[in-house]
Amino acid sequence: MRYESIPNTLFIKNRAQFTAQMKPNTIAILTSNDVKHNNADDVMAFAQNNDLFYLSGIDQEETILVLYPDAYKEENRAILFVKETNEHIKIWDGEKLTKEQATAVSGIDRVEWINDFEMTLQYMAFEADGFYLGHNEHLKRVTKDQETQQDRMIAWCRQKYPLHDYYRAAKITRDIRPVKHDEEVAQIKKAAAISVEGFKRVLNVCKPGIKEYELEAELSYVFTKAGATRHAFKPIVASGKNACALHYNTNDDYCNDGDMILLDFGVCYANYNSDTTRCFPVNGKFSERQKQVYNAVLHCLKEGSKLLKPGVAHADYEKSMAQLVEAQLIQLGLLSADEVANQDPKKPLYKKYFMHGTAHHIGLDVHDVGLYSRDIEAGMVFTCEPGIYIPEEGIGCRLENDYLITADGNINLTAAMPIEIEDIEALMNS
Repeated sequence: MRYESIPNTLFIKNRAQFTAQMKPNTIAILTSNDVKHNNADDVMAFAQNNDLFYLSGIDQEETILVLYPDAYKEENRAILFVKETNEHIKIWDGEKLTKEQATAVSGIDRVEWINDFEMTLQYMAFEADGFYLGHNEHLKRVTKDQETQQDRMIAWCRQKYPLHDYYRAAKITRDIRPVKHDEEVAQIKKAAAISVEGFKRVLNVCKPGIKEYELEAELSYVFTKAGATRHAFKPIVASGKNACALHYNTNDDYCNDGDMILLDFGVCYANYNSDTTRCFPVNGKFSERQKQVYNAVLHCLKEGSKLLKPGVAHADYEKSMAQLVEAQLIQLGLLSADEVANQDPKKPLYKKYFMHGTAHHIGLDVHDVGLYSRDIEAGMVFTCEPGIYIPEEGIGCRLENDYLITADGNINLTAAMPIEIEDIEALMNS
């Protein structure tokens, strides 16, 4: 592993929370993600199934976790199945986890080879009444048209055990994953700290005429050297008018003198993510108009982030944030007070310049699982990311921090990343 080991106490606690919500006499089966192929004999970098990782800490392909808390035999209550190393694997890919190593990582005493999964499960299945199976349940899931290891496990179980009851493991994990344990917050903090260093490096090398992807490369250098697993997502390095396309990430344009760059990026460390956005002038000096827009967004970030506290309904937070941005759009001369007073409330005028939400859960997923019908609670981690986009002026500005919710409000986990105009200009001209 590139990252420092996470105490297995985290995964033991997570399993205890998960099994506490299982129906009596049921078995949960969680599978790893597939290794995705590219072309010929090449494969993409492996990314673990986050529910499996959350419950076991195992970051290796061909892994299955079986939880049966009501099993008659204590040895059957938690079993981890991992891939066995053979001579071919050892020579070509390197050794996989031993049983002892898998126990040390997960805190699970019983570890078996994955080839023994079907027979082992059969000895337990007819004692049980039902199964919990995993699936990628997310509003924006991208696996809907692709068969996954989870899909194959669901099909296999239903064919093998058709008369058992079936339940959704994701319904439990979406309930327990949003509130982070201290060990999880520690990983997010590490990701955030790496992102701060990456941003400072970008400020130091940025100059007129540089390509957007050159700045992306600087981030990649810092992340890799610091032991990050990967970028949390493909970074957005959007100069000038490119910043008005919310998910622009081709990063192949020139950064021109007089333009402002929107840099939206994140670090994945130990499978936990940061997600931050900063804006800065290519030449190291904000124009007067860029300052006006930047300070308007910064005002919304500072005031809006105060609303992220326990007991607040997510919909109420977003409504308040929209009102903050709307007021700033009037001050910038983009909307008039009269227009806003007479607007159709179903088609608010601010959406011409501000068209996205501003707070999402963050953790093992960048857009982490959790229901937004649930009020904000202590222990949750949210982004806050207001923005203003003015295509006709070639200016797009978004500012984003990550906040840990506490009983008394919130803590900015990315506070060390420069955000004040004076600090950014000073770093760029030092």
